[in-house]
Amino acid sequence: MRVRRSLAAVAVLPLVLVAAACAPESDGESTASDPAASDSASADACATDALALKTPGQLTIGTDSPAYEPWFVDNDPANGKGYESAVAFAVAEQLGFSKDQVKWVTVPFNKSYAPGPKDFDFDINQISITPERAKVVDFSDGYYSAAQAVIALEGTKGAEATSLDDLKDLRLGAQTGTTSLTAIRDVIKPDADPAVFDDTNAAKQALQNDQVDAILADLPTAFYISAVEIPKSTIVGQFQPETGQQEEFGMLFEKGSELTPCVNQALAALREDGTIDQLEQQWLSDVVDVPVLQ
Repeated sequence: MRVRRSLAAVAVLPLVLVAAACAPESDGESTASDPAASDSASADACATDALALKTPGQLTIGTDSPAYEPWFVDNDPANGKGYESAVAFAVAEQLGFSKDQVKWVTVPFNKSYAPGPKDFDFDINQISITPERAKVVDFSDGYYSAAQAVIALEGTKGAEATSLDDLKDLRLGAQTGTTSLTAIRDVIKPDADPAVFDDTNAAKQALQNDQVDAILADLPTAFYISAVEIPKSTIVGQFQPETGQQEEFGMLFEKGSELTPCVNQALAALREDGTIDQLEQQWLSDVVDVPVLQ
């Protein structure tokens, strides 16, 4: 079946920060907490000069290299072009940082969600929020929701698939450490082990070299691959990796980071004023027509 599917992110409920102030009883009467005082305390914790940062006065953001479109443009996260670059700078502005106070550092995808200390304040790199990862790192609220997509060369066996079952006997591949690879193993469950690639470039090359019948990526990346990078490829279909749930990308933080609630406040403000929707329309496809694989 074919559906018109909006790529606008599903609105994520903002994190509600509850700071309950408890006052001692006086003369047998209880004193209720003051909401205004609670809001003030929360605001003070997220004041620019009070933020818990790796380097005072500087917001350090991590992402992988190469940084792919449509998330970044010209492999340059610092230029503000591409959806994730633009969102990161919008969050930085909400937190009180100018563009020249933002420093980008290279963080390989697999290292970003590994346990332990981080050399960044947050990482933004199409990192899906999963319970397993959340055991060792923290995530912001989701800033984008996306389905998985299957890409194949036109006129090949892979392009003829119309269901998840049709994919089972194909040679499939995806980047290591991604939910695309997990979706192959846990949802499609192909007859043969999937090919695992260090990055998306290697996966694309394998598809063109007939080493695999199809590769998986998130839907916006799949659109860029099929429209720009491999013109003779097609998006076979899309599906959600977890039944009934939208996969969400979140900014990633060191476990226990005090910056996480402040970034969530910034994201909530950007949703409320329409910035997130505007950036999605600018950098990602607004409405697409892709078969849903079931």
